Amino acid sequence: MMTEVKSKGTWLHRFAIRFFTLLLAVLIFWVLGFLIEDIRSIRGPDYAAIEKSHVDKNLIAKRDTLEKQVANLTRQIVNQTEKQRVVGDSSRNLQQTINQLLELQKLGMQKNIAFSDTEQANFTTSLNLFLDNQKKYQELSQTVSDMLEKKQGLVQEKDQTEQQIDKQRQPARDEYNILSQRHRLKLAFLQLAILLPILVVAAGVIIRKRSSIYFPIYLAFGAATLVKVVLVVHEYFPIKYFKYILIGGLLLVVARLLVYFIRTIAFPRKQWLVRQYREAYERFLCPVCEYPIRIGPRRFLFWTRRTVNKVVVPGNRGYQEEQYTCPSCGSGLFEECSSCHKVRHAMLPNCSYCGAEKEIK
Repeated sequence: MMTEVKSKGTWLHRFAIRFFTLLLAVLIFWVLGFLIEDIRSIRGPDYAAIEKSHVDKNLIAKRDTLEKQVANLTRQIVNQTEKQRVVGDSSRNLQQTINQLLELQKLGMQKNIAFSDTEQANFTTSLNLFLDNQKKYQELSQTVSDMLEKKQGLVQEKDQTEQQIDKQRQPARDEYNILSQRHRLKLAFLQLAILLPILVVAAGVIIRKRSSIYFPIYLAFGAATLVKVVLVVHEYFPIKYFKYILIGGLLLVVARLLVYFIRTIAFPRKQWLVRQYREAYERFLCPVCEYPIRIGPRRFLFWTRRTVNKVVVPGNRGYQEEQYTCPSCGSGLFEECSSCHKVRHAMLPNCSYCGAEKEIK
């Protein structure tokens, strides 16, 4: 059976595969986001209903009544204060008028000119109006003072009622917080109940189908699901729990990768062995122990994996190919081909002369 050789394609095809893999991952992430948003739209606990079951209705009604009374008194105080301002302005104007009349009377007395009856009547009228305004101003001041005192009493009573309501609200807040936390955990459970099975299926498919030609599709699906799971866990779980979940997940992934690479070395697959042997032959090193393969013009030279390209090889190529065994580990590196009887690489699947294939152990 001939060794399967996979075509890498042109750079444009490779770029298109990577681009559309990324695009597919974004689209899958988008679709999963729609699904998560539908779950998040489930309504949580209603605080108004919870508060209604804990707070006394009579206290609420009393508070509302007190608020209305305080607002009404505030409006009345504003109106009375405005009236008081108008009366005060009128009193000041009358006082100025009385002062002017008194000045005229004083001048008249100095010049022996008596007040006329009309001037005396105006003076008397202004004085009576001034006294009436002063009396009204005092009454308005007393009314405003009484209203302010009454308002202070209502505000104090309202504050006491608010304190009683706040005490009854505390159990409502505690119950609401508990129900909200349960609701968040419920949403997290529903989202993870959908995402985790999808992630497990995607991981299983990626592991089983890693050599499939459609592996980029499975990889995009798994990567998008994994990112969405991480975001959901980060959103619904506190930081102190999330860091343990993240570290635990990373430990599992790292441990799984470590086991995978250990098993790859202990029980390598055929394509990995062929790749390892091919790279060793290219550097003229034993594929098993990396001892230099000293045949032909390299018989008396020395090199390592890093210095193999720096060693100058003699130009004499008139050497005869021969079978060769590694003197360090005893592995056969070059042997006679069973088909064409020429010397071939013992650890590569095909003969370089006739193409005959052998099983790589």
